[in-house]
Amino acid sequence: MFKNKILLITGGTGSFGNVVLRNFLNTDIKEIRIFSRDELKQDDMRKKYNNDKLKFYIGDVRDINSLDDAIKGVDFVFHAAALKQVPSCEFYPMQAVQTNIIGTENVLNISIKYSVNKVIVLSTDKAVYPINAMGISKAMMEKVAVAKSRNLDDSETTICCTRYGNVMASRGSVIPLFIEQIRNNKEITITDPNMTRFMMSLDDAVDLVMFAFKNGQNGDIFVQKAPAATIELLANTLIKILGQPKHSIKIIGTRHGEKLYETLLTREEMLHAVDMDEYYKIPSDTRDLNYNQFFVEGKVISKTEDYNSYNTYRLDEKEMKEMLLSLSEMQKDLREFGIV
Repeated sequence: MFKNKILLITGGTGSFGNVVLRNFLNTDIKEIRIFSRDELKQDDMRKKYNNDKLKFYIGDVRDINSLDDAIKGVDFVFHAAALKQVPSCEFYPMQAVQTNIIGTENVLNISIKYSVNKVIVLSTDKAVYPINAMGISKAMMEKVAVAKSRNLDDSETTICCTRYGNVMASRGSVIPLFIEQIRNNKEITITDPNMTRFMMSLDDAVDLVMFAFKNGQNGDIFVQKAPAATIELLANTLIKILGQPKHSIKIIGTRHGEKLYETLLTREEMLHAVDMDEYYKIPSDTRDLNYNQFFVEGKVISKTEDYNSYNTYRLDEKEMKEMLLSLSEMQKDLREFGIV
């Protein structure tokens, strides 16, 4: 499906972009364009992959003009550029608005202008029942994407969203932090041992995007069913894997904007979500402002549960260990600790 096609990844120097390259660069795809504002990371990526199919565009999703040349001629867009750190977005919410909301609208407008075949917008579980600026901006990002899609025909540009939870070992996530703390013989800092998070690998994240790519229609939001674990279990399993059984853990309390557990589907969304085995699809609401259901029709939601990291399948220590050891991103760390 990518044969002789051009793919653009916004925020492509991040963890997601690197996994996409690992999976697609040596296929029959014609070209992969990396769009980001970090010239150093682009240079590192250029040297690492050394592939003529890889093209680099320096720009910022906030600057619609910088997107124009990058997206012109593109067949598909994976929109991964975002401000993702909860604390930084909490202190600088307008920066989250500029990148996550307005930046997304810019990507979609240019994609529509040049008749890009399909755009997949990457979202997060924090967009569901959001309590922090990052989640609120991502929720609005989803609303912008769905609203744009209402005016499009699937024979033109198709816009879909994917929503997923904690991506294990991704840049800025808790696993690299815990490993660094163990490496430097510092206490592992846990906000709340009972905090639960969905557990997904970077490859799972790419699989979800590909499922949306193959099955999505305008305005669809896709969610991958995922297991969860407590942060305490994650930390203790890492300690055992790295052979540091006496390493101490310090409880530091919940940070700005953190939840006890994350939700991937609201109970309202569960009412009309389509179960697709390993995934859920939330179809777009295609009604206009003249619809009657808002006023005179509806469904009973009181007996419906949302889908969250507390009521999903919970990993035990053995399963957590297997999942961690399967991560390609951890192999270097395992070798450093003499595990493999």
